[in-house]
Amino acid sequence: MKNLKKYLLASLVSLSIISCSEDGIPVANDVTLEFNNTFGTTTIVLGDATSAEATTNTSTEGQVHHFEELKYVISNIRLVNAEGVEFPYNTQNLDEGATIIDQSKEATLKYVLNDIPTANYTQIKFGLGIKEALNTLDEELFPSFYNADLSIHWFWATGYRFAQIEGFYGVDNAPLAIHTGSVLGGDPDDESTWNNADVHARNAYRDITLDLSTDAMVGENSPTITIKADFNKVLSGINTITLETPTEGYTAGTFATKHVSPNVMVEYVDNMAGNGDTDIKGMFSIESVEN
Repeated sequence: MKNLKKYLLASLVSLSIISCSEDGIPVANDVTLEFNNTFGTTTIVLGDATSAEATTNTSTEGQVHHFEELKYVISNIRLVNAEGVEFPYNTQNLDEGATIIDQSKEATLKYVLNDIPTANYTQIKFGLGIKEALNTLDEELFPSFYNADLSIHWFWATGYRFAQIEGFYGVDNAPLAIHTGSVLGGDPDDESTWNNADVHARNAYRDITLDLSTDAMVGENSPTITIKADFNKVLSGINTITLETPTEGYTAGTFATKHVSPNVMVEYVDNMAGNGDTDIKGMFSIESVEN
């Protein structure tokens, strides 16, 4: 019995060493990412074609529109501390490090990062979509992510949809659908080499970099970082897009309106997530940091 007590005491001491630093501050804590999807400053309410409650928006081209469905994938999350050191959060594991933000499901608007090392973080980086090396529909490798929402699969292609927006525009509530995702193949500069998948996008993955408005102080605190995604920029971002009746061969509401080539789809992607060069924020910004 005496030996057992000694063993238990030693175990408790070891546990305290593992869970706390010398000054009593935990060596790790959680960080919550909260997503606020807006048109400008107004949080989006979804609705069908005749909804009186749905949040409407007017693009710079004067087109009134609203959304019935709004989903997008966040992955490859990295926090950067005050010394410039990146902490990658399960960046090679979609089950543990990727999530689907779905405006119709409130629970998905918050994503908890577990066991983030104690530090003051000044920046967050993440991907809109899934980087090429992981963008395959692999149920055995990542079963949780694969089955989280089957509607974001390109069933006839190789990977996932990165953003899936459905809604209506104009006085007659014409349907709109903006689906993005990296389904690649052929020469992007030679239309004759594109297959059915290629007309939806070229490389639709984008890395986002955001400076935090206040340091996220992880340790005694478990901060919440609120990230705003302003969907006004989908049509009115670095590219000005006018919604039109799809070209011949496309059914209205089936894929993105004004959808004629991969180059056009990239205009939507660049508006949402930046072009990776002059714009590395796209529609995203830091709304607040609560320690």
